[in-house]
Amino acid sequence: MEKVNLLAWANEGNISVPTFLITQFKNLKLTESELVLILQVISYQNKGNDFPTPEELSTRMTTSADICANMLRTLVQKGIINITDEYSPDGIRFEKYSLQPLWEKMIDYFLLLKKAEESTIKRNSEDDLYTCFETEFGRPLSPFEIETLAMWIDDDRHDSTIIKAALKEAVISGKLNFRYIDRILFEWKKNGVKTVEQAKSYGLKFRQKSRPQPNSQKQSTQPVPIYNWLES
Repeated sequence: MEKVNLLAWANEGNISVPTFLITQFKNLKLTESELVLILQVISYQNKGNDFPTPEELSTRMTTSADICANMLRTLVQKGIINITDEYSPDGIRFEKYSLQPLWEKMIDYFLLLKKAEESTIKRNSEDDLYTCFETEFGRPLSPFEIETLAMWIDDDRHDSTIIKAALKEAVISGKLNFRYIDRILFEWKKNGVKTVEQAKSYGLKFRQKSRPQPNSQKQSTQPVPIYNWLES
């Protein structure tokens, strides 16, 4: 008997609900009662009842049929659910609750949150970039230098990691000035360099070209020369 009861419980099935709906329903302008009502609609639809009545919904909730009816009207007015006309295979017309508007609102809000998150990451990255420059220069940046940095980011569309790589290249070359860094960025962009790995490979290529070749008598012990980007 116990096994039969467990099987009956398992056959009741489950409903699939996006976690985003559970965590963000308040920001989607839904109340707790409206959320539960939506979950009950989904549950009924999973069982083949696409248009549960307020009376049916109220049997699963702590609210009356009248309150359920008012909530349904409110959800329609807020553009959360639609009532659509459908036709069965034999041509019989019936009504159905559609949750498509809710899913669309969820997607729009999710994308909005992701965009805000990306903006925050970008802003933090840019703040870190300014800090890196001031650390290497050992002083606050001048208004002109700040404007140049903003131009590299906004106008030239250089990623902050690439700008940091150009700064590092200037430090290694012993030519720590904005004109030199700007020339490096110009050369990289002209040659399709978009990642730090590509920048390292590009710089290595020029250093190998300018490295003195050892003769057959004696191996050169001179240091690898620094590539002068201003003379390219």
